[in-house]
Amino acid sequence: MALDVHSPGLSDALVVLAAAGLVIPAFARLRISPVIGFILVGVVVGPFGLGSLVARWPLLFYVTINDIKGVSVFAEFGIILLLFSVGLELSFQRLWAMRREVAGIGATELFGNGFLIAAALLAFGYSTNAALGLGIALALSSTALVLPIAGTTSPVGRLAFAMLLFEDLALVPVIFLLGALGPGGQPFGALGQVLGLGIVVVAALLVAGRIALPRVFAQAARTRSPELFLSVALLVVILASLATLAVGLSPIVGALIAGLVIAETDYVHEVEGIIAPFKNLALGVFLLTVGMQLDLRFLVVNWPALIGAVAVVVVLKASLTAALLWFGGARPGVAAETGILMSSPSELTLVVLGAALTAGLIDGPTATFWSGVTAIGLTITPLLADVGHRVSRRIGWNEVGVPANVDPQTTVIIGYGRVGEMVASMLQVHNKPWTAIEANVDVVATARREGKPVRYGDAGRSGATQALHLADAAAVVLTMNDPVQSVVLARRLRAEAPDLTIVARARDPEHAAKLYRAGVTDAVPETLESSLQLSEAVLVDLGVAMGPVIASIHEKRDELREAIKEAGGLNAPPRLKAL
Repeated sequence: MALDVHSPGLSDALVVLAAAGLVIPAFARLRISPVIGFILVGVVVGPFGLGSLVARWPLLFYVTINDIKGVSVFAEFGIILLLFSVGLELSFQRLWAMRREVAGIGATELFGNGFLIAAALLAFGYSTNAALGLGIALALSSTALVLPIAGTTSPVGRLAFAMLLFEDLALVPVIFLLGALGPGGQPFGALGQVLGLGIVVVAALLVAGRIALPRVFAQAARTRSPELFLSVALLVVILASLATLAVGLSPIVGALIAGLVIAETDYVHEVEGIIAPFKNLALGVFLLTVGMQLDLRFLVVNWPALIGAVAVVVVLKASLTAALLWFGGARPGVAAETGILMSSPSELTLVVLGAALTAGLIDGPTATFWSGVTAIGLTITPLLADVGHRVSRRIGWNEVGVPANVDPQTTVIIGYGRVGEMVASMLQVHNKPWTAIEANVDVVATARREGKPVRYGDAGRSGATQALHLADAAAVVLTMNDPVQSVVLARRLRAEAPDLTIVARARDPEHAAKLYRAGVTDAVPETLESSLQLSEAVLVDLGVAMGPVIASIHEKRDELREAIKEAGGLNAPPRLKAL
């Protein structure tokens, strides 16, 4: 069947892909957050931008998006994948350790900001119920934007995640509360039923995931097919999200649970790396939908009121959140940066505004106004993050961006075969911490049963090095038997971490020269090492003293290494050249 080039779905997909292909590299080169780029593109190609001119110039149909609802489906999937990836970074132990922060700080921040904003709205003449509904809606902060900026391991990221997690879990009760405040007055018994069913479904997901997922991913890993691995990961997150959605909970709860369960398996790094490109693209679609909802004419007509409302919301939320964190024991810089980062509204604010409108708490024009405030707030979130970072530095906090769970003394071994296992045993003899990444699931399973720190992952796949945090290691040892893959991985690691120590296994001197050109610190050719060992054995058997033999072997090894570097076009080690 011929492809219909006039299909709105095809046109919208092409616009989205073109936006991703242009925005990410262009704004990265300008050192501006792609978040702003996606939102601005959404404004331009949306129904209130060039889309409004399609009737006059039909050719604009091919570079605009008018079906916001159709694109929003993929935007919601982006948020689901984001929470799934957050779950992959956690563990049940860490989540349990954060229970006081989630229930304590999270609840205080959400309802404290909600009541503070409600009080300000009462002063501007809103009714009590409308002020409460809008206050809770605007008190929410953006999971989709805050977590990619702050992460979940830095001091700011941990506090932000605790508050955001409570907000996501409180979404369903909040919507039921708005229904109860409305003229219809929904009964709270329905909320109890939803929460009861939700607990049962979450428990079932945890049990089923712990039993089934390791076996399912093991079978997928044995096929060595990235496509099958990706399909299984997406199937897991979709089924978990649908299960929680079916009982009335948010689908992001199911996505988080799916991530938590997979985080307990040996396949977490592989899943994290393979899902990242799809998550980022889907989040880009979400940001496009935010921009498409900005009515430029409405903004121009009402800009003083909109800017004033955004300023009030940001100042109130930043002040109260920072104060709560400071009194709760956080450092002043951490409290200030977290408060400013969390001060803009959320993508879920739009959901709660819709619930408030349905419940009759607010009217249409009011919902439109505060939707505009929310869109502007989301747009300036990267700018707020930069302001918070600068304020934090001025206050004197000097730990920005340092992950809490990264051990800079750990050596990462890529490939846990015969060579990798020998390297690991020697590191252990000298009490040097190590971890290994292996693509053979059976080797991983055997090593894990022996209590060794070996994880499943395909380090040769693009994007895996970021997921595995290889750039943070004390050193990386490449022991793979694939000469092409080792050169590609060495080049990628050197580009990501100019000062990282990289030691690589080489097949022969020619392969070693390629590795040196790719940026390794040291390359060890197998053929030369076996020749040197044979020479050592012969000399000792002939009666030559061990001391002179070892000295001559070391001298010959250094001579051969310099010759290999010269053959590779290097006169000095890569790390010295970079200085």
